[in-house]
Amino acid sequence: MTKKIVVFEELGGPDVLKLVPHEERRPAIGEVRLEVKALGLNRAEALFRQGKYLEIPELPSRIGYEASGVVEAIGNGVTSVVPGDVVSVVPAFEMGVHGVYGETAVVPARAVIKHPSKLSFSEAAAVWMQYLTAYGALFDIGYLTEGKTILITAASSSVGIAAIQLAREVGATAIATTRGHLKKERLLEAGASAVIVTDEENVVEAAMSITDGKGVDLIFDPVAGAGLGPLAEIAAPGSQIIVYGALDQSTPVFPLFPALAKGLSLRGYTLFEITNDDERLAAAVRAVGSMLEAGRLTPVIDRTFTLPDICEAHAYLESNLQFGKIVVSVP
Repeated sequence: MTKKIVVFEELGGPDVLKLVPHEERRPAIGEVRLEVKALGLNRAEALFRQGKYLEIPELPSRIGYEASGVVEAIGNGVTSVVPGDVVSVVPAFEMGVHGVYGETAVVPARAVIKHPSKLSFSEAAAVWMQYLTAYGALFDIGYLTEGKTILITAASSSVGIAAIQLAREVGATAIATTRGHLKKERLLEAGASAVIVTDEENVVEAAMSITDGKGVDLIFDPVAGAGLGPLAEIAAPGSQIIVYGALDQSTPVFPLFPALAKGLSLRGYTLFEITNDDERLAAAVRAVGSMLEAGRLTPVIDRTFTLPDICEAHAYLESNLQFGKIVVSVP
């Protein structure tokens, strides 16, 4: 049966994405084929189509990490799901091989999760990338606990909002940063204890004032670049800076002397540390899933597009205007 999928044949901006006919294939051993109902967009996918991501595409390439839908078929050896199951996809595969943008997708069975039944398809497509990224950094690596303070930069992203919600759940103090004042109130509503507007405030002075001069216990940063220096000044002695992106494409400046003086740990991180490890993935899915089921975590969806408007959706992704997740509905 022929369905439509999204591919790109050259690197570039949103307009390189094409919706093309595709003959469905049978899932191989250990694979699952989905009828896709919704997609969650991520910054990683924009970087991937530009050739600036950890995985370099082999053209022509599929694209997409996050989807929800219904199991259509399973390959030999798959016992975790059956046709008809309502599921969502965890980013735990090569995007160029198993990209999920389209009406159909074939992915490894270990990447398919039966999400809480209370979630809509749109909500389920806005779950695993953001919450697993934040969960792994805050708890699996950062050991964030009640009474500690975390600084979350670029906090209006879906991962940033997930980190705020998770920090709140364990009784930690979440300090959020955002460039403009328009998102300040929404971040406070999302659970941030304080918000620093970096275009209007000195981030070091503001953070030290909020913490009474103590600095913060954990920093969760997708920006890197020249901003690492000020983050090291904000960090408390013995604390950790976890960098999970490079929104600032300039060469990172390692804050050597603050790191030496304070005994800081600066660590690179991606969610694949969690999703490529069966034991850590299972623990994270259990924890996040239970909080979703209980209504203690709520995916924030900024705007929904339809699949034929995938280029427009990606242009909006790159605008940085969104607050939370961008979702694409697949009719």
